[in-house]
Amino acid sequence: MQSKNFGFLLFRKLIKDNDLFIKVLLKDDKLISGIVYGGNSSKKNNIYQVGYYLTLNLKRKNLNNPYIIEAEIDTPLIGSIINDKYKLYCLLSIVSIINLSIIEGQTVKGLFVCINDFINILIKKKNWIKFYCLWLFSLLKVIGYEIDYKSNSEKLFYDLEFQEFLSIKRKNSLKFPHAYLTQNSIIDYTYLDTVFIIFEYIFKNNHLNNSNYKLPDNYINFKKLILEYNFNN
Repeated sequence: MQSKNFGFLLFRKLIKDNDLFIKVLLKDDKLISGIVYGGNSSKKNNIYQVGYYLTLNLKRKNLNNPYIIEAEIDTPLIGSIINDKYKLYCLLSIVSIINLSIIEGQTVKGLFVCINDFINILIKKKNWIKFYCLWLFSLLKVIGYEIDYKSNSEKLFYDLEFQEFLSIKRKNSLKFPHAYLTQNSIIDYTYLDTVFIIFEYIFKNNHLNNSNYKLPDNYINFKKLILEYNFNN
C-alpha cells in the first residue's frame, strides 16, 4: 500500500541508530505516525524538523503495520521563523498544544487549516501576537469548545466557571478583551494575560480533564517570554 500526502510535522523521536519515529498532521486533518529509516542522518536530518511542511510518500504492507515514510520539504518554508526567537518559541508552543489536541488515527475537521492559516501569518507579519491570541480561540472552536465572543461583543465579562459571557461582573469573571481581538488596539500585558487565562482554563478543564496531561512546557515557556516582552519599545 502506497500513497502521496502533504502534512505538517508535529513530533520526532530517535528510535534506533539514525531511524526516526515521527507524527504528521495530514492536510485532511488526520494524524498519522510512522518510521523514517535514516531520518536522522546528515543527508535527511534537515528535512524532518518539527514545524516543517512535508510532501510525504507513505508505504505499509497492511493496516496493522506502521507507515514507512519518505519526505521532502514543501512550502510554506519557515526559515524566517527559525531565525526569530519569539516566532520560534511561538511555533514550538502551537506544535506542543496540537500534540495534545489530537490522537493518532483521529481526524479533527479544520485542524490543519487552523494551523496553516496562522503559520502563514507568523511567517509574513511583524505584528503577529494578536493573531496568536485569535488562534488559541480558533483552536478551541475546532476541538469543540467555542468561545463565541463575536456574538457577545456587548457583554463585557466572561465567567470562567460557567464559561459564558455576562453584562455584569461576577466573582469568577474577567473583563474580556473584545476591543483587542476585533480592533487595532495597542497590545498590553492585561489583554494577553486574560487571553492566556481563559484559554488555559477551558483547555485544561475540558480537553485535558480526563487525562493525565498538563499544559506543555513549550507553551508555558512561550507565554512567559511574551508576557515579559516590553511592547512599548
